[in-house]
Amino acid sequence: MCENGVAGNEYAAMGKERLFLRIIFYEGRNFQGRHWECSSDCMDTFRHFSCCNSIRVSGGHWVAYEKPHYGGYQYIIGPGEYPEYNSWMGFNNCVRSCQMYPPYRGSYKMRIYNRPDMMGHTMEFMDDCPNLYDRFRYRDIYSCNITEGFWIFYEHPNYRGRQYFLRPGEYRACGDWGCHNPMVGSFRRMRTVM
Repeated sequence: MCENGVAGNEYAAMGKERLFLRIIFYEGRNFQGRHWECSSDCMDTFRHFSCCNSIRVSGGHWVAYEKPHYGGYQYIIGPGEYPEYNSWMGFNNCVRSCQMYPPYRGSYKMRIYNRPDMMGHTMEFMDDCPNLYDRFRYRDIYSCNITEGFWIFYEHPNYRGRQYFLRPGEYRACGDWGCHNPMVGSFRRMRTVM
């Protein structure tokens, strides 16, 4: 249940700080049709809308998920307008949960491994990498340790394909960040301005 999801003019009653953290989901393309505004994490959006063909983010940075309870495809969405699901690199018009991530302005550091459980060849990164194979010589990343910052893994080089959001912590297997295939083609730091 989404405690802070609101519709219509209920936003007027909220404090100004809530207005800065808002994502609006529209059933139609180009911001048409039924819509729903959300200002916090939501584990299941189904009761608010049946499909999502466009999104506006007026504040905050969000991860939208294809399935309830933060499962399925992940889409990293920053402030702006997304008139159709292809504009946020969506594979379909299904968004069933969302999470806001806090602004982060600190340093970034992570270590990746080509085997599960932090084993095998390893390399430390502190910056974006548009082509992982060119720098690491491996395409499969089975585990990683995010020590600082938030990161986005992409399935293909040049920030394309499926996206995976990683917070600080240890990921002992690629399934820990929501993928079923260990192939990572590129990654970037998740910054307030991407």
